[in-house]
Amino acid sequence: MKKILIAEPLRSYIEKEKSFLKREDIIVYRAATTDDLLKIHRSEKANLIISQVGMPGMSAEQLCAQIRNDEALRQVSLLMISPDMSSDRERASRCKPNAVMTLPINTAQLLERVRLLLDIPWRGSFRVLLSVAVEGDDKGNAFFCGSENISSSGLLIETDRVISKNDRVTCKFFLPGSEQIVVRGEVVRIMKRDSGKSANQYGIRFLDIDQKARTSIASFVNERVKQT
Repeated sequence: MKKILIAEPLRSYIEKEKSFLKREDIIVYRAATTDDLLKIHRSEKANLIISQVGMPGMSAEQLCAQIRNDEALRQVSLLMISPDMSSDRERASRCKPNAVMTLPINTAQLLERVRLLLDIPWRGSFRVLLSVAVEGDDKGNAFFCGSENISSSGLLIETDRVISKNDRVTCKFFLPGSEQIVVRGEVVRIMKRDSGKSANQYGIRFLDIDQKARTSIASFVNERVKQT
């Protein structure tokens, strides 16, 4: 069982999309102040704490010092979030966290960082979290979804959003150790789910994927193959 303790202002970033955090072997606790973060951690012994510079309560530096100087509390990963200002970034770094991220947060990056800090394997060999935008959508809204599979030629996604065959889409995602990959694709296959389930699966074929992205995806797949 993995336990995550997160500052309340950051809650929406990890709860608004379906991800590995919905798994039954993960518990997410929330705290409105740094004092509450410390209190809950003392009680529950979290595996990961996601805190934010400027929260109500004790300072971020005091919180991290109490955790790192306590033998019973120090065995935890710390992810510190700060506004994108030099003074706040310096404060976050002084806390000696395992990682620092700045606002505004990219949800895909945050979830990938959380997964790495928790050392959680993907459920399924080739899953990634991605943002998808349908070209020509009047609202122009991108949505997050999970891939069921990925290769250098395309991917299979599952979402409750309605997409039509031959729709052109723009996919954005991160792979471990790589920069953001942005690639256009075309919906070439639709698989309807059983009655009563809103999510369908869509096969997307990549269009004009550049060599750097192709290599990154191929490396990612090869590493997953070795682990299976």
